[in-house]
Amino acid sequence: MNAPLQIHRFSIEPVDPRRLANLCGQFDEHLLLIEQRLGIEVRNRGNQFELIGEPELARSAEAVVRQLYRETRDNTELTPDTVHLFLQESGLENLSETLHSSGQAPVVLRTRRMAIQPRGPNQQSYVRSIQEYDINFGIGPAGTGKTYLAVACAVDALEREQVRRILLVRPAVEAGEKLGFLPGDLAQKIDPYLRPLYDALYEMLGFENVAKLIEKQVIEVAPLAYMRGRTLNNSFIILDESQNTTLEQMKMFLTRIGFGSTAVITGDVTQVDLPRGTKSGLAHVVEVLKDVKGIGFTHFKSKDVVRHPLVQRIVEAYDRFELRQEGERKERSNES
Repeated sequence: MNAPLQIHRFSIEPVDPRRLANLCGQFDEHLLLIEQRLGIEVRNRGNQFELIGEPELARSAEAVVRQLYRETRDNTELTPDTVHLFLQESGLENLSETLHSSGQAPVVLRTRRMAIQPRGPNQQSYVRSIQEYDINFGIGPAGTGKTYLAVACAVDALEREQVRRILLVRPAVEAGEKLGFLPGDLAQKIDPYLRPLYDALYEMLGFENVAKLIEKQVIEVAPLAYMRGRTLNNSFIILDESQNTTLEQMKMFLTRIGFGSTAVITGDVTQVDLPRGTKSGLAHVVEVLKDVKGIGFTHFKSKDVVRHPLVQRIVEAYDRFELRQEGERKERSNES
């Protein structure tokens, strides 16, 4: 049985009309989003708030409102997307417990153009792992921020002069499309496939600055095949879409890493585009290295998706469908 509805009152300090207007959004759209997602009623007069709903939901909503207000402190312009991300993390629980479940202060990455705060405990753990270990794996579905946060960590390390260059690497595997007809050499053919990495760099460093760094080879983009025979020192290396590496390619890549370097390997083992019968190097390496000290593994789930709410539901629907298929295959196997 649901708990009775209660009026939960609180006030926000310091009182700043500009920040309060930013918090509420145009025509109170941010407060309306909180109402819709948590099933409560939100009333406010200036910095005085009333939340009407189940006590647990009201406490979660207060944590969301307070955290969003803190976000406005540095003139950050809130958007419905920002509010959605905080609500995504809170669910029906207290937001502060979700964000600080480890008892540690939240990690914030600061680049030249922006500050990036990982959302939720799994993203926070992922970034801490990257900062602690020389080799890290981020494994999970699309939309969980594993590639974006890896780029943010790389830019942060470059700007603090912890590394001399950034390498963005991707296996040259056709994802249902043929590369052969495309013009240019292998690097040019694969260039469009690295667009998410470029987009993240442009957002954090600016288009012109990225172009200059690529020209100076401070940022290098390369197909995985070009890594053979190289030893990479004082570099931040990101291997994206690593589920499309073979066993031999993954071993080759991991043995390229030299002194003063950090490597982040991202991928989704459910999105393998290798030829039928070829085992994914990412799926294999998780088993091989799971007990090796000094290597970080972060496994993202559908609940960590930080894109449109429908993306999370789509990922969960595919997971359920694949589980049903696996169960049916086992039943047929037992019958035969």
